[in-house]
Amino acid sequence: MFVRKTTESDLACIGEIYENARRFMRESGNPNQWNNGLPNADTARQDMERGVGYIVEDEGKILAVFMFSVENDPTYTNIYNGAWLSDEPYGVIHRIAVAEQGSGIIDYCINYCFAICHNLRIDTHRDNIPMRRALEKRGFQYCGIIYLENGDERIAYQKMI
Repeated sequence: MFVRKTTESDLACIGEIYENARRFMRESGNPNQWNNGLPNADTARQDMERGVGYIVEDEGKILAVFMFSVENDPTYTNIYNGAWLSDEPYGVIHRIAVAEQGSGIIDYCINYCFAICHNLRIDTHRDNIPMRRALEKRGFQYCGIIYLENGDERIAYQKMI
């Protein structure tokens, strides 16, 4: 199993993984996140073109997709009802989705990101209880609320090692 940058030939599979993630969210009580058809293969293409799109692959099979960058995220500039743990440079994980729920692949993705940057921030929808539990289980701390460019609220987390 290894992490690599997204390529053009990955995009169709990534689109399917995102669609399956949307279905899982709806079935687990989170009908409001990713309900507009995004992210999708075009989103993955944009991440790929920016050099921030990644997949986890094992024996030719894509197990997960995520966006990772070490840069200031404009949606993290203002945080409400809390505070970031640190203002030191940080890595950002967005659009993380796995091909199979409960596979433990999220740990692999997060560990890959920590190997690059020891200060990570991530956010998720209030109703995404499985992701919130997964983050808290992995030691991420709730920091507050942020708002996306479109005004949607997200619950923000950070972990430093």
